[in-house]
Amino acid sequence: MMVAHRLVGLIEAHSEELATGLLEKVQSSAQLTDYWRVPIEELKQRVCEVYQNLGDWLLDKRAYEIKVRYKEIGARRAAQYVPLCQLIWAIVLTKENLWEFLELEAVLDRPVEVFAELEILRLLDQFFDRAQYYAALGYEQARNEQHAWKATRAG
Repeated sequence: MMVAHRLVGLIEAHSEELATGLLEKVQSSAQLTDYWRVPIEELKQRVCEVYQNLGDWLLDKRAYEIKVRYKEIGARRAAQYVPLCQLIWAIVLTKENLWEFLELEAVLDRPVEVFAELEILRLLDQFFDRAQYYAALGYEQARNEQHAWKATRAG
């Protein structure tokens, strides 16, 4: 588990660098054409938050916090009229950005380190799968509330 903590520490220590790289990818992505609606500072804050708190979310299993945070993000993107597919793609890019970083930065010399990285990758997959699910859930709930509100005003 020591190697896992070292890898998470490496991610958290480079959270600003990771966030900057991801912002560049988001801004240049042909799949994220409506992300201009998300203020750049808000986006950077959310991305930094993911990378800075990754250890808590991965190693301490704070599933409830993931649920709350990503439902909130999903609802926010719905209010900003960012399509759901773009929200999901942004989360995918966040994970890919992290994997690219780990491929470049993580030097693994022993089999135990390789297994620790595999465990981290498994936990990352689990985290990002849940993030996508809860973001979509929050998004759909917000859209349903918007439609219900419009229906009551029209009726």
